[in-house]
Order: sequence, then C-alpha cells, then structure tokens
Amino acid sequence: MQSEKDKMLAGQPYVATDAELVAARMRAKSLCHRFNIADPTDLPARMAPLRDLLELAGEAHIEPNFFCDYGFNICIGESFYANHNLTILDVCRVEIGANVLFGPGVMLSAATHPLDPVERLTTESGAPIRIGDSVWLGGNVAVLPGVTIGDNCVIGAGSVVNRDIPSNTLAVGNPCRVVREL
Repeated sequence: MQSEKDKMLAGQPYVATDAELVAARMRAKSLCHRFNIADPTDLPARMAPLRDLLELAGEAHIEPNFFCDYGFNICIGESFYANHNLTILDVCRVEIGANVLFGPGVMLSAATHPLDPVERLTTESGAPIRIGDSVWLGGNVAVLPGVTIGDNCVIGAGSVVNRDIPSNTLAVGNPCRVVREL
C-alpha cells in the first residue's frame, strides 16, 4: 500500500494531515524560520539551514523571507538568486535550472486542491514544476502546478503562469502568454 508521501510525490490525491507529512513540514518550517531570522551580514551562516533543507547544485543566494512546504522536493541549479519573499509549495518536484533570477514575491505552487468541496476537505494533490536555465521571473510572478518554463525565458512582473512557456521567449500577463521570442 502506498504511503501518503508516495501518493503526494506521484501527484495523486493524498491526505496532508498524515503524521509523516506533518513532521516533514514542521522540519521545513523550523529550518525556514532559522534562515529568516539569521544575521543578514553572515551569509554562509544564514544559508546553512537551507543547505540542510534544499538540493542545491552550487552557489545560491536567497533573501529572507523564504517559505516552503517540505524542501526535499526542491532542486536548484548553480548561480541562483531570489529576492525577498520567495514561497515554494513543493508537494511535488520543483526543479530550477542554473543562472536563474527571481524578483521579490515569487510564488511557485506545485500544490492544488480538488474542485469538489467535499473532496477538498480531506485531500489535496499537485504536479511538478520545472524552470529551465537562465530564466528571470519578475516580481510577484506566480507559477502554478504542472508548468514548465523553458530555457532563457523572461516572465514579466505580476504574471500568473498557468501553462508551459517555450524556451527563448518573453511572456507576461494573467494568464501569462508569450509576447515575443528572445
């Protein structure tokens, strides 16, 4: 029988109040809290809790505040920068490529809930997010479950990305749409 964690990682409906998942979320919240209150002038010490939480391929600089659900589902490539108030709801895998920049207030949500109000009381689900190399997400961009953003893209500030964005494009708006090739 599949655990609730296995169901979650597979993008199937799962029960978020499962003890194993609650413990994993509390660990992530504790490490995020330690990061968020760390001395901003001691960068190595400030990043230490996130190195225990996230899969970092190389150097990363994240400004506080940072929040995530689990952390173990987040893979970040080399030379990553995120401005203040990054939120990643990582119920499924969230992959971020190398040389990626995030403006302030970016939200990546691999999590979703059933449309049926009765089902919504007990279960949730998700779908993976992938962001390619050399991508820039402007301030307050929201990326929704199941979205892939290709390499070398720019996503304009305030955009809500609810569908895949092909490589080498500029995309903006709500819903986000490609406006031209780069």
